[in-house]
Amino acid sequence: MVKSMTGYGRARQTRDRRDITVEVRSVNNRYLDCTVKLPRAYIFAEESIKSLVQKSISRGKVDVFVTIDTTAADETVVAVNRPLAEGYHKALSELCEIFSLPDNITATALARFPDVLTVTKAEEDIESIANDIRAVAEEALAAHRNMRSVEGEKLAEDISGRLDTIERITGIVEQRSPQTVAEYREKLGSRMREVLQSTTIDESRILTEAAIFADKVAVDEETVRLRSHLSQLRQMLASDEPMGRKMDFLIQEVNRESNTIGSKCSDIAIAKEVVNLKAEVEKIREQVQNIE
Repeated sequence: MVKSMTGYGRARQTRDRRDITVEVRSVNNRYLDCTVKLPRAYIFAEESIKSLVQKSISRGKVDVFVTIDTTAADETVVAVNRPLAEGYHKALSELCEIFSLPDNITATALARFPDVLTVTKAEEDIESIANDIRAVAEEALAAHRNMRSVEGEKLAEDISGRLDTIERITGIVEQRSPQTVAEYREKLGSRMREVLQSTTIDESRILTEAAIFADKVAVDEETVRLRSHLSQLRQMLASDEPMGRKMDFLIQEVNRESNTIGSKCSDIAIAKEVVNLKAEVEKIREQVQNIE
């Protein structure tokens, strides 16, 4: 199935109280160029996401945007700096003794001193978080893949229709080409009679000239190769493998055969058909640039 390089996919899930959103966007590019944008605290998941993209996409400029809301998942740990608290307690007790004050030191009083209590964020399970981000990314890539398939189907339909047109034009050229030789032979005989003012004409000379002309304007080889290329292009359109590069190369060969036919023909009718043929080839070339 043909896939377009242009696509968009988005997925959002809440996993382990984290709100994770992943967006995947892609445009045409000769090779695979993937950029992943993650919150700084989760940069460890970058390579894992790139690996997923490489399995799903063979070429294109791909941007992956990951946003994570951890408001609900934030956990804090309050710890006692015991040595510091003991130091404050000892100092306060000493003050009470020196100034004969009642020893009414409370935990609340100690907690007010700087750094006696420390508040830190709970340690996160990096592997678990990476798996969660990866799961959401897989869903976004599935949506992205679906959109590319829909777009690719439209591209395949358009290209297939244009291949039909090229094949029809090729048939016209094949049918018309022998007629041009017969017409040339007739014109050559008329001119020779006109110049020589005689009905006695060297028929073998006319046949020789006609044969030379036929060899010059013969497009049999070109049309055979052209039909072969068209057949291969149809097979590629039906393939499940990425074929954009191959199609791009093959359409260049189709264009080359079209140019050769155009350079050989001296018939106005064929020349018009070749112009139409080359127009269709150019339109296919533009479409192929969008295929993965």
